[in-house]
Amino acid sequence: MTAKPRVKKAIITDAGFASRYLPITKTLPKAMLPLGNRPIMQFVVEECVEAGVQEIIIVATPEGQPIYLDYFNNNVNRIRKQLASQGKEDRYAPVQHVLDYPKIVVITQDPSLPYGNGSPVASAYKFVEGEEAFLVLYSDDMLFGKQGDAKTLVEAYEANPTAEAIIMAQEVDPQVVNKYGIIRLKEHHAKSKVKNQLDNIIEKPEVGQAPSNLASYGRYLLKPSIFEYLNPNNTGKDNELWTVDAITQVARTKTVLVEQTKGEWLTTGDPENYFRAHLKFVLKKEKYGKKVAQWVKQFAKN
Repeated sequence: MTAKPRVKKAIITDAGFASRYLPITKTLPKAMLPLGNRPIMQFVVEECVEAGVQEIIIVATPEGQPIYLDYFNNNVNRIRKQLASQGKEDRYAPVQHVLDYPKIVVITQDPSLPYGNGSPVASAYKFVEGEEAFLVLYSDDMLFGKQGDAKTLVEAYEANPTAEAIIMAQEVDPQVVNKYGIIRLKEHHAKSKVKNQLDNIIEKPEVGQAPSNLASYGRYLLKPSIFEYLNPNNTGKDNELWTVDAITQVARTKTVLVEQTKGEWLTTGDPENYFRAHLKFVLKKEKYGKKVAQWVKQFAKN
């Protein structure tokens, strides 16, 4: 008999202003920017599907909600019929692929909550309050590799179900630790079977003073106990509600594990890094990727 999955739901957040992308993000959610012919959000959703997630809650802005509802539910039947009449049914296959995803619910962030990356997660509380554990993914973090972080988190939890939370990390160059939240691990005692336990996360430490070169980013497995700390009465820096603050508070009394990614994490949080991620995608995944170096040389001459 197949065991029931422990982790059935995931929260994906895209509820910020994305002010570094204005003016485009006044109309289009940041995670709807494309990599090839698919939006960033689709890759994050597919990461959840790979992990066996049965329901995905996307937390969007009021402007973004109808766009996500359309993207994941509209079968554009008129286009399907037109393609069929032209003998091009194969071009509809990518649309059907999106329609076949598990259940996707799109909500908006609770406007009563303070600003901060923890508020979209807190907004989805009622959807996950009865779960054993759930995933949280920030949509501006992209993973490249054979296995997504969502699956790594689920596998780690299945091996360590007493953990109260698990967070993902990636090693970064020691010279750039001042750009990231850097993880401090608890000292490992010989009698303990559990290694890589989180002590705390130090935001942007000075070069040479970081406790490690492990950077934390937006991939977490959490239990509903996180909401004891992820609430409007527990704001931190700049009076914002921070997910990592809540996770650090959990780590004071319970086990929070740190898992290193099996792939490569790239952020798309600003136009420069988005271009970098898009370029990597094109080079690795698109048929025309091999032509890019030639194009760059051509453009450089003009």
